[in-house]
Amino acid sequence: MKNMLMPSLRKRTGLPRLLILGCGDVGMRLLPLLRARFRVFAVTSQPARCAQLRAAGAVPIVANLDERASLQRLVGLAPSIVHLAPPLSAGLLDRRTRNLAAILPEHARLVYVSTSGVYGDCGGATVAETRPVAPANARAKRRVDAEQVLRAWGVRRAGNVAILRVPGIYAGDRLPLRRLREGTPALAAGDDVYTNHIHADDLARIIERALWRGRPGRVYHASDDSELKMADYFDAVADSFGMPRPPRLPREALQKVVTPMLLSFMSESRRMDNTRIKRELGVRLRYPRVADALQALSADGAGIG
Repeated sequence: MKNMLMPSLRKRTGLPRLLILGCGDVGMRLLPLLRARFRVFAVTSQPARCAQLRAAGAVPIVANLDERASLQRLVGLAPSIVHLAPPLSAGLLDRRTRNLAAILPEHARLVYVSTSGVYGDCGGATVAETRPVAPANARAKRRVDAEQVLRAWGVRRAGNVAILRVPGIYAGDRLPLRRLREGTPALAAGDDVYTNHIHADDLARIIERALWRGRPGRVYHASDDSELKMADYFDAVADSFGMPRPPRLPREALQKVVTPMLLSFMSESRRMDNTRIKRELGVRLRYPRVADALQALSADGAGIG
């Protein structure tokens, strides 16, 4: 029955077909940018999400990247793919991306949303896309594995793979307010690290541009123009919401009171050069700096998400 349904879906429209895997918050922001130019198919492992995806203008398909057999219904469905699905939370390989690569068609165009964490700690240096990866934890190593698998697929099957390395994603409903309410400490100025950001709406626009303009095998930094240290970011959000700024502790004291995962984010410092998304993709950021988004939030009082 499932295989019989796919041809009928393909015949409903003359628009080119596009497949989104991992259609969460960013994917839902991306849909309005694509649905006038593509017949969008969105993969979900949760049947309960089908109505939401359909209302947003996508054709939902129930499949699971953890179950390769379920992906057979995607074979040949769309020549354009946006891969937003994260890896599993264990291991050093991204099994989900490996399962996907096994069924990707020849000559497909794919945008993969990776992470800036693949660089590891850069000591606060400005990082270009040509910098070698040096993942320091298992999360980042899984992302490096996914990038390598997709690049190999692109070479082997003449596919066009654009890789977006993404830092911290924020929006009006994706701010560290709970952390501020709980008074989680931040690093003292002398120990603080540079962190990078991108608004979720700007990330959706970058993905859309990469679909049209991304070069084969090319890496792009999907980051804004901010050069903020992590504690300064928390201070800026706290000030915008009239909340107390977080206390600051030296690293030695802070590592005793925060989780190992949070500490890992506080152990990597880099500033991402985003020149390439502007020159090659023609991106114009709606929120070039975090301060611009927070100002917009304060101005309309209704959120920027």
